[in-house]
Amino acid sequence: MIGIPIGLLASNATEWYLHKYALHGVPKPEGGRKSISEPFMKRHWSHHRRVRLQKYRDDDLYADFNNSPDAKAEVAALLKLCAATGVVFPVAPFFTLTTWYCAWNYWHVHSQSHLDTEWGKKKIPWHYDHHMNTNQDANWCVTKPWFDYIMGTRVISSEDLKESNPLGIPLPKFVEDRLNALARKYAPRAFEKLDANLAEEARKRAQGLDEAMPDFGQQAA
Repeated sequence: MIGIPIGLLASNATEWYLHKYALHGVPKPEGGRKSISEPFMKRHWSHHRRVRLQKYRDDDLYADFNNSPDAKAEVAALLKLCAATGVVFPVAPFFTLTTWYCAWNYWHVHSQSHLDTEWGKKKIPWHYDHHMNTNQDANWCVTKPWFDYIMGTRVISSEDLKESNPLGIPLPKFVEDRLNALARKYAPRAFEKLDANLAEEARKRAQGLDEAMPDFGQQAA
């Protein structure tokens, strides 16, 4: 059973890593970006532009799967990841099954959020912020914001939109209050970074920078 939490954490870490280093890439000193998957990075840039122009919606990617090469490429990549974790199924079945669930959940949540934007804004506000903030090189997690909290890359756009706890899941208020207090007590530097990110985002929005189209060649990773 230990494979279940390990699978959940590994999947969330994979979301964070691949989103940052494959889909966005990192800026090169001479300009442009370096990615571990150039084709996926180019597709992802197009996704960002459409989402920014259409206020978080992307029908071109998800409304008609049969006629969307990019959606098919996304599913193919998820299936390859599932095949990779399937290798250890004989010795770690709970881990493998958990990663398969996470792959399905990623597809479901990500596609649904860009087709039903109000649902997406409420369900995964960290991903809404990823697309609609002034700096789109942050908020790398999609299904849950765990590794963005751990890595200090969660940039919250506003207090009224943000998730009510670092796990990004509904909890009884007394549990949530205790969790938030413990998180701030034992990870003070992480929350100092998160508070600074929130203040910086508010400053940029006050300057109207959230209306600009993202420049992927210039934004810092």
